[in-house]
Amino acid sequence: MKIHSESRLRHPLDTVYRTYRDRMPEIAAYMPDIERIEVRSRTEGPRGPQLLNIWHAKKNIPKVAQGVVKPEWLYWEDHAQWDDANTWVDWTLVVPTFREGVRCSGRNQFFADGAGTRVLLTGELTIKIKDVPGVPSILAGRLAPMVEEFIVKLVTPNLEKVNHSLGQFLDDGR
Repeated sequence: MKIHSESRLRHPLDTVYRTYRDRMPEIAAYMPDIERIEVRSRTEGPRGPQLLNIWHAKKNIPKVAQGVVKPEWLYWEDHAQWDDANTWVDWTLVVPTFREGVRCSGRNQFFADGAGTRVLLTGELTIKIKDVPGVPSILAGRLAPMVEEFIVKLVTPNLEKVNHSLGQFLDDGR
């Protein structure tokens, strides 16, 4: 499944880019489906920092998926390589519980747009339900659409909501 989102924020490129890169844990408070974001590691490199952020979701699990999806599974790793000269970030999301069954990666690009900033998010989300632990092969066909829909609803909207939340964060003078 392709992921595509384009937003315009009324704040300057440098402010948006650095806030997105360096203050994500603070922005989490503006995202209703996110409990918190923790920076697990940050390594400065010649192009920009390499970050590992852990996103913790707060989401109700549909009854039909409760036998397969556990509340403690509602987190993912965000591996990000920032390129400060080109104002973009290449990212890969890893859902530890579904490490082999879920693949999600992409790029966020930041462009000056008048006095504001345009943020372009592109990526790909692939789910192989047969590789998801805990899904009995006999039920995989029936459960696949429900589990896929749940994971897509868990990850994709939060990718898209980040720009809106960042805009609110900056509008509040943070």
